[in-house]
Amino acid sequence: MGNTNTNTNADPDDDSGPRVTASDVRAAAERFDDDSIVQRTPVETSRSLSRTVDGDVRLKMEHLQRTGSFKPRGAYNRLQTLAARDDVEHVVAASAGNHAQGVALAARKTGLPATIVMPKNAPQTKIDATRGYGAEVVLEGIDFRAAVEHARTLADRAETEFVHAFDDPEIVAGNGTVALELVEDVPEMETVIVPIGGGGLIGGMGAALAAARPDVRLIGVQAESVATVPDSLQKGRPQSLEEGTTIADGIATGGISALTFELIDAHVDEVVTVTDEELAHGILVLLERAKQLVEGAGAAPVAALLSGRIDVADETAVAVLSGGNLDLTMLDTLLTYELTARSQHIRLEVRIRDEPGVMQELSGIIAELGANIRAVDHVRSDDRLDVGQAFLEFVVETSGRGHADAIREQITEHGYEVERVN
Repeated sequence: MGNTNTNTNADPDDDSGPRVTASDVRAAAERFDDDSIVQRTPVETSRSLSRTVDGDVRLKMEHLQRTGSFKPRGAYNRLQTLAARDDVEHVVAASAGNHAQGVALAARKTGLPATIVMPKNAPQTKIDATRGYGAEVVLEGIDFRAAVEHARTLADRAETEFVHAFDDPEIVAGNGTVALELVEDVPEMETVIVPIGGGGLIGGMGAALAAARPDVRLIGVQAESVATVPDSLQKGRPQSLEEGTTIADGIATGGISALTFELIDAHVDEVVTVTDEELAHGILVLLERAKQLVEGAGAAPVAALLSGRIDVADETAVAVLSGGNLDLTMLDTLLTYELTARSQHIRLEVRIRDEPGVMQELSGIIAELGANIRAVDHVRSDDRLDVGQAFLEFVVETSGRGHADAIREQITEHGYEVERVN
């Protein structure tokens, strides 16, 4: 599914258009006076991805920002303007993690105390990092929307300002500076692929590209289970979701705002969706082939490329890796999933006569084929078994599908009935 941009000939600085313009993005870039807060992140070529999609794929490494995502760009732009005002002495924000860290870092730099409301199920690593940057963290609700509602109540005080993750022109303009760097660093780019949560990153980048490189195709990617942009574009106004879960927690915002909707509608050429399984595959491919550890949101552009939903054959395409704050428990889950999908972790159920020496024999067969047994379970209570029988359930590490098939065949040749469980 997609959206064709019909407004690329409009003046990107025209006040009658979207409320964030290219001049706003350029002004934000001029405010970035400290590279310990906002860095100019590198762009690297991925030979592996390039071969896979028959194109020239570059990776914009926004996950290498100090907080692990692009979020300090918008946060620093916003807080610099707030710090210059006499009526603001405290800021409040809501975030599942990355915006929280961006605001906390920018607040420390600008001298504004910050309170960040995060969902109770936010990854502990992101909670700890936010506190580490000096912000007060309040855990409230089970999703981003509930955290926002509580944060707004905290912001309803004198001299306190709420800093929204994406429904803020200065946040969006700061995020758009990613595109300014790409214009300089990859002048040959033809397609840019960006993850979409609330739309603050792709909206700002779209405003910048509309002025500097209107010929570049801009494509957004959402997690299928929490996608709201395709429906919003079809209906002509922002749509929201009450429920939805994804491994890409950074883009599970539940919807976009009127501000980001109009920017997406004006500047984004197409929006595609990817499944959690495709996101998991994207994360592992980036880790294995590009040696880059990213979170689900950051892997969304690569997942879209690997799924074939975006055709970049014979093109120079840039995938924006927006964040790298992947919780280690999630990494363990993803590794288990991917190794199972590749048949590098297999579970074998072998029917045996329950007598001495059988486990030793089967272990020897597996060992002779160069595989490693990670776990074994001896099951006697199963109504599929006859008297005197048992199941031996092996969890085995293999080198892949061929190796797994060879192990099963060898056990069968020794007279055992064996089933591949997973």
